[in-house]
Amino acid sequence: MPEMIACFKWVIDEAYIRRGPEGELDLSSVNYKISEYDRNAIEEAVRLREAHGGSVIPVTVAAPEAAKGVKDALSRGGDRAFFIADEAFHDLEPSQTAAVLAEVIRSRIPHDLILCGEGSGDLYAQQVGPRLAEHLEIPCISFVQKLSIEQGRLIAERKVEEGLEVVAAPLPALVTVLPDINVPRIPGVKDTLAAAKKPFVTVKRDELSGKYEAHLATLLVRATQMERQCERFGTQPEDVARFLESLRKKGAIGQKGG
Repeated sequence: MPEMIACFKWVIDEAYIRRGPEGELDLSSVNYKISEYDRNAIEEAVRLREAHGGSVIPVTVAAPEAAKGVKDALSRGGDRAFFIADEAFHDLEPSQTAAVLAEVIRSRIPHDLILCGEGSGDLYAQQVGPRLAEHLEIPCISFVQKLSIEQGRLIAERKVEEGLEVVAAPLPALVTVLPDINVPRIPGVKDTLAAAKKPFVTVKRDELSGKYEAHLATLLVRATQMERQCERFGTQPEDVARFLESLRKKGAIGQKGG
């Protein structure tokens, strides 16, 4: 019966982000949620448990106020959780997150399979899963859209540029899953109430030995801006010609004969 870890990130719900008067991001009224991609990872772990037994352990690295996310992960089918919490764990880089996860998982959480989303809903760097596998020295299979465990081996169907690829790996292993691997269940009231009674372990920063230094600095984040020209074009040949000429003037397409 496999012991499975589902890593997740507590991120800003983009639906609440507003654009400030100078183009800055207004985060004063935002809510938070489990990253959409990580919901697929949790759901797939739960489905594997339903098929093979075992347990599902959601794990996250975040600031203390993300405790609500731990309850959410447990309501989605987790058996128990690990919450690696500290005020210093705001806006970690992928390298930092992977290193923190690796130390805790290596020392505290026996596992056969680790599942991650292909990327996070905010940075979408697609680095935490592969970096974590490297730290733990276990196989990593990325961009997985179908997953099964057969005779103690992991069988994964992954999407690549050339099409589909089916690979096998021994356990323990790590996979990053695509959104089309499943449709995450929506927790009901009973699931939410049950989650409050499930155990979770909080790991503090001073219990860890790593330094986890940052290597990047964010200088500026600005909202995108769309400018509309409000030009209308018909379907007649002269309208199409006028449309193409307009695109040429704006540099969207090359000049005639270029």
